[in-house]
Amino acid sequence: MNQKTIWVIDDDPIYQIIVDKIIKKSELFSAVSSFKNGKEAIDAIKNVLENKETLPGIILLDINMPIMDGWEFMEELVLLKSQINGSIQIYIVSSSIALEDKSKAKNYPEIIAYLSKPINTNDLILIAANH
Repeated sequence: MNQKTIWVIDDDPIYQIIVDKIIKKSELFSAVSSFKNGKEAIDAIKNVLENKETLPGIILLDINMPIMDGWEFMEELVLLKSQINGSIQIYIVSSSIALEDKSKAKNYPEIIAYLSKPINTNDLILIAANH
């Protein structure tokens, strides 16, 4: 299994620190990058595409964030899809238990699963195995 880069898009700084430590401790991914909202991540994806760099293999995406939430991020990502070679697997990681959010996630083929916060090492092992 070759290691992939993973991006975490979440506005909670404490959660960011925790998930970053879990990811690094798991040693399942070659690199981890964090973004505070969907806009920062979309800007980073555009930058990666322009510079012909490697996109993340996996994104852990929160739904409720300021500036650009998870759903707005997904809309922007769909617009960029034609420029993206390969696939980015997206996992919604949210504290939201709203059924409408879980249903909405099914509208996007890029979204592999809907996970509840906080994720743990077992979740990461499954994510890495699916890749």
